[in-house]
Amino acid sequence: MSDLIVPHGGLSEPVCCTVGEKERAEFLTEAATLTKVPVSLADLSSVYRFGDGTLSPLTGPMNSSEWNQVLTESTVTSNGKKYAWTIPIAFPVDSAVAKTVKAGQKVALVNPAGEIVATVDLNDVYAWDKATYLKSVYGTGRLDHPGADMVVKNDEKMTHLIGGKIRALPQPKNPEFGKYVLTPREVRKRLAETGWEAVVAFQTRNPLHRAHEYAMVYALEELIRSGKNAGAVLNPLIGETKGDDVNAVVRMKTYEALIASRGLGEGDSDTALWGPRKESVPDRVLLLGLDIKMFYGGPKEAIMHGIYRQNMGYTHIVIGRKHADAPYHDGSAIWGDFDAQEIFHKLNGDLKITPINVGFAAYYDSVGRVDLMEKHPKEEKPVFISGKDVRTTLQAGKLVDPRIMRESTSTILAAAMKQA
Repeated sequence: MSDLIVPHGGLSEPVCCTVGEKERAEFLTEAATLTKVPVSLADLSSVYRFGDGTLSPLTGPMNSSEWNQVLTESTVTSNGKKYAWTIPIAFPVDSAVAKTVKAGQKVALVNPAGEIVATVDLNDVYAWDKATYLKSVYGTGRLDHPGADMVVKNDEKMTHLIGGKIRALPQPKNPEFGKYVLTPREVRKRLAETGWEAVVAFQTRNPLHRAHEYAMVYALEELIRSGKNAGAVLNPLIGETKGDDVNAVVRMKTYEALIASRGLGEGDSDTALWGPRKESVPDRVLLLGLDIKMFYGGPKEAIMHGIYRQNMGYTHIVIGRKHADAPYHDGSAIWGDFDAQEIFHKLNGDLKITPINVGFAAYYDSVGRVDLMEKHPKEEKPVFISGKDVRTTLQAGKLVDPRIMRESTSTILAAAMKQA
């Protein structure tokens, strides 16, 4: 297997902390005797991502020293060298659990159904300073935003964090879209089979509008113009998201339909580039999902999205406007539109994946396609529909203007929202 990029942390391959099938029975027998520590549905995906290497070079939840290093300087240390890491990851526990566990002890992690999913050799149990965490990750002392909701409301009773080395069972496959969720080693093998020299990942937590879609098309075309035999991966995040986000099952259906109908990039791609090649955008796009929770952390989460993708084997990642953004509850902005692009120039540690920055895009009647707004004078108005109007249209079972959203995507969303 020929890797296109090394895993994060200077490793030769992603860390694998997953229990093999032959070890499963013995593992479960031992785990059944251990103190049980519950993990939430949101944090369950992190258990599996520690296990399969998506969170390399980490081998488990962070101890207090590692946690505080991330909060103060946005790095982790691996083999004596510092690497970029902007959001610390450990497992929250309540005060009652914290009193029953200690460093040097092995515990069993259980999911919300009470099933054993992993063990952790603990090296730390420490108090969770939530105010410091929120100020570092989100850059604000205000608590009226989705990131704070996760910590202050969802994890209200969680007072401590545990750190240590993990061994996890493999993640069960979701019957609806599990075939798209691969481990870093599996993704790297799949990419090697394509023969591509560069691969750009497109992060999203939403169904695609044409403007979103164009960001991936633009990035792929930039790589091809640079002379590379390149491909793109539509790589939606399908872990825990906000309640008002479209659920993963419905979203994955929209992505499948978009690729199956070969609508991806239709009308918006550069015909002068693709015509002589006798191919089109869908010929160079794969659909693969990433199951990990959203932090709604703006610029700092953009770096994490890059880390995940580097571990998967992607060489580039699309960073657009308001990447991983969520506003305050009053609708005002926490970060600037392009802060997520600028943070890649301010890292205190190594990160190999290359961002491809994309600006605002919209449909312009003057060119009959989606285009970057920077190419058009300010007085030229693009076709625009607010997110609220899009949702209202879909909830009524109607299709969104095709200049905004592909018919295949509108059809699936309208059917799902009308039933909801």
